Amino acid sequence: MATEMALVKPISKFSTSSPIFSNSRYGKFTTVRMSSTSQSTTKAAAKGGKKAAKTAIKETLLAPRFYTTDFDEMEALFNTEINKNLNQSEFEALLQEFKTDYNQTHFVRNKEFKEAADKIDGPLRQIFVEFLERSCTAEFSGFLLYKELGRRLKKTNPVVAEIFSLMSRDEARHAGFLNKGLSDFNLALDLGFLTKARKYTFFKPKFIFYATYLSEKIGYWRYITIYRHLKENPEYQCYPIFKYFENWCQDENRHGDFFSALLKAQPQFLNDWKAKLWSRFFCLSVYVTMYLNDCQRTAFYEGIGLNTKEFDMHVIIETNRTTARIFPAVLDVENPEFKRRLDKMVEINEQLLAVGETSDIPLVKNLKRIPLIAALASELLAAYLMPPIESGSVDFAEFEPQLVY
Repeated sequence: MATEMALVKPISKFSTSSPIFSNSRYGKFTTVRMSSTSQSTTKAAAKGGKKAAKTAIKETLLAPRFYTTDFDEMEALFNTEINKNLNQSEFEALLQEFKTDYNQTHFVRNKEFKEAADKIDGPLRQIFVEFLERSCTAEFSGFLLYKELGRRLKKTNPVVAEIFSLMSRDEARHAGFLNKGLSDFNLALDLGFLTKARKYTFFKPKFIFYATYLSEKIGYWRYITIYRHLKENPEYQCYPIFKYFENWCQDENRHGDFFSALLKAQPQFLNDWKAKLWSRFFCLSVYVTMYLNDCQRTAFYEGIGLNTKEFDMHVIIETNRTTARIFPAVLDVENPEFKRRLDKMVEINEQLLAVGETSDIPLVKNLKRIPLIAALASELLAAYLMPPIESGSVDFAEFEPQLVY
C-alpha cells in the first residue's frame, strides 16, 4: 500500500491458522518499539554524530497499523458458486497486468542514495528517518494482509488469490526499498520483530474494501504529485527515492483498480443507504488522518518545497474525484467549509499534543483532554454531516488497463 504516502494502510475474523495474526481487538492502542539496528555506528559517529536518534514509536490513531479480517467471510465472497456477480474475465485481465510486473527492475539503488543521505543534516535528517520508517511500516502491513489473503483464497478463487499474492510482492518490494533507504541513515527496521510484536486491528471485509481502495488511490495521488513537483523544481530533490515515484505510483494505481473490481463484484457494498454512509465515513477517516499527520510534519514537506496544506488539499480533491467513480457517495471536499473544519481539527490536535507534553500527572492530562476530544469529535461529525455528493456506478465499461494521468 502506500506510505506515509499511504497513511491509512489497509487492512486484515482472526485467522487461527496463522501465527501472523494475533488476537487483538479493534480500538486498542499500545506503545511498540520498532527494533532498529545500527549499521557502522563508529563510522556515523566519525561523521559528526549523524546517526539518527531512535525513540519508541507510539501506536496511535494516526500511526500506520496492521490489520486482520474475517477470512472465512472473504472466502465466501469470492466463491464463484456462491457469488454470481464475480466477473472472472475482468479479474483475469487484471491478473495479466500484475503478471507483467512493469516495475520488476525499477527499484535499483545506486551510490547516489548514500551520498544524498550523508548531506542531510540536523532536524531534516530525523524527519527523513521518520518518513522512511512510517512508509516502510505502511507498505509492510499491506504485504502481510495481501499475502494471507492470497494464501487463504487459493482454493476458493485461484485468480483472485494470485492477484493478492502479486500485490504482496509489490508491497514487499516497496517495504524493502524503503528499509534499504533507512540503511543510508545507518538504521534498519526489524520487520520480523514488527510482524510478531505489533497488535492487529480487526476490520470486516467490506471495510477493508473501502479503506484499502482509498489508501491505494490516495497513495497514487501523493506519489505522482510529489514526483511532478520535484521534476519541475529539481533544486528540492534532496534524496533520490522521489525519482522512483512515477513508476511506483502505478503499483498503487493498479492495486486500487483491483479493489474497484472487488467492490463491483460485491454490489451489496455499493447500492444501498448503508453503503453511502460507510463510503463517506471512510473518506472522512482517510482524509482527516492524512491531513492531521502531515500537518504534524510540515518540516518534511517544506524540505522538498511543498506547502503542506495546499499539497494535502490537492491530493484529497483528486482522490475524491477518483473515488466518486465507484463509491455511491463522497464528501464535498471542494466546499471551503470542509477545509475550514480540517484546519480547526489541526488546531485541536495541536492542543492535544501540547497537553501530552506537559509535566502534569496522567489524571490531570486526561481531564484536560476531555473537552478537546469532544471538540474534535464535534468537528468530525460536522464534516461528516455536510451535504454529500451522490456519485458512483456499478455499470462500468469492460476493463482496459490504462494510466490515469
